[in-house]
Amino acid sequence: MTEIIEALNMLEKEKSIDKAVMIDSIEKAIVSACERDFGKDAVIAKMDPDTGEITVTAPKQVVDEINDPNTDILIEDARHIDPDCEINDFIQCEIKTLDFGRIAAQKARGIILQNIKEGERRAVYDYFKEREKTIMTGVVQRYVGYNLSVNLDGKTDTILSSREMIPGEKYRPGDRIKLYIVGVKENQKGGFRIVTSRTHPEFVKKLFEREVAEMADGTVEIMSISREAGSRSKLAVWSNDPDVDAVGACVGVNSIRINNIVDDLCGEKIDVIEWDEDPAVFIENALRPSPVISVVVDEDERMARVVVPDEKLSLAIGKEGQNARLAARLTDYKIDIKSESQAEAEGDEYDDEYYDDEYDEEEYDDADAEDDVEDTAEDVAEDAAEDVAEDATEDDTEEAAAEDTSDDEASEE
Repeated sequence: MTEIIEALNMLEKEKSIDKAVMIDSIEKAIVSACERDFGKDAVIAKMDPDTGEITVTAPKQVVDEINDPNTDILIEDARHIDPDCEINDFIQCEIKTLDFGRIAAQKARGIILQNIKEGERRAVYDYFKEREKTIMTGVVQRYVGYNLSVNLDGKTDTILSSREMIPGEKYRPGDRIKLYIVGVKENQKGGFRIVTSRTHPEFVKKLFEREVAEMADGTVEIMSISREAGSRSKLAVWSNDPDVDAVGACVGVNSIRINNIVDDLCGEKIDVIEWDEDPAVFIENALRPSPVISVVVDEDERMARVVVPDEKLSLAIGKEGQNARLAARLTDYKIDIKSESQAEAEGDEYDDEYYDDEYDEEEYDDADAEDDVEDTAEDVAEDAAEDVAEDATEDDTEEAAAEDTSDDEASEE
């Protein structure tokens, strides 16, 4: 019997199946196999967890003449077990395993294997259930259509849907990939499915929590996040320690921390901004890298009217409205952005206390700086075109005046 215990110990170590659960399954399998001969709920099976010895007992009626050896016992034999027993009493009698029929033994074996398999499945399910809402690293197996088959910790394979992949990323078999475990869901057939994602906003949040030590100890918190996977994310952070710069902690020395996260996201741009309990200040921060002249907030309607410098309107709105859209999701406010000239033309009243002429754009990424340069170049080109047009108009006016003078002189002559 020690071989059984050794096998159970090995299964517990390799498959993470609780030994006590397997012993219970074996006991139930033996009871189930004996139901046909000894009746349902009559048999009791016990297995010694140290030696593996199995003891099976069933109640038998004390009789003076045996009609069914499975349910009857002679009184003289019964008194060897219980000297005080009488006719028609029931006593627990041990059943030898040799008494099991071939069918009963096969049934017991099948039930044991089925329970061990179920225990293994349950152990894997519990393993991943504990890791919901976390990041796990897997190994790419192959493409299944447009989807990706990924092995997680050598325990099971899962499918990363093409919809949950960052646009443009490509993988080959054997590549390691980080996945966010959205959930682990059981199905009606007794199996389970692991839902994974690389586009979920929480994926960015968990990457920061792994990379930034100040988040691990609770000094810095992520208050909100908005994301368009593969393009840009905005992250609002707050420090519980006045001596710790929340944004600086996320960026890291020489930007090493945020660069590591950008690499994990295949180059996705990340704006880390400081959260503020004042919604006007928070919205101003969320619209960076654009400067803001004024923010008027309607907290009841969850709306904000924002005025920005004329030359920064396109920067505030962003390419295809992305900057404004992400800021609105980040702050949970509807944001109406106008240029200064638009606000004046519509008669809007605003306070320019937010505007800072010494606004420093160099603290933001190169892409934003390039966008700003392009806007400035366009403005210069437009101004130059207007100057040329004005010069041309003046020249035409002078020529016309000269022609009129010549015509008058000719007429007088």
